[in-house]
Amino acid sequence: MEKKSGHILNASSNLLGFSLLIITSLKITKISGNTHLDEFAGVACIFFACSCFFSFLAIRTTNDKQESKFETIADYLFLIALFCIVLAVIIVTVRII
Repeated sequence: MEKKSGHILNASSNLLGFSLLIITSLKITKISGNTHLDEFAGVACIFFACSCFFSFLAIRTTNDKQESKFETIADYLFLIALFCIVLAVIIVTVRII
């Protein structure tokens, strides 16, 4: 099986920045109280940060069993965070339409 940890770390860190940008722009425009968008983005931030952490651990460990375990955890956390971002995009789309 090809190692995914480096890809997960790269994608998670980029999407963590995107999620933080969403939260910051909502706070600046003062529309965070009207939607649940900032809550979804905040949860996504937490999951993306944890995904980064576990993928980094998977890269740095020398134990193959732990590497596989950390990579699987990072993969699932990334998927959950991605789902939160999709929900945030759906909220934005519904509000615009």
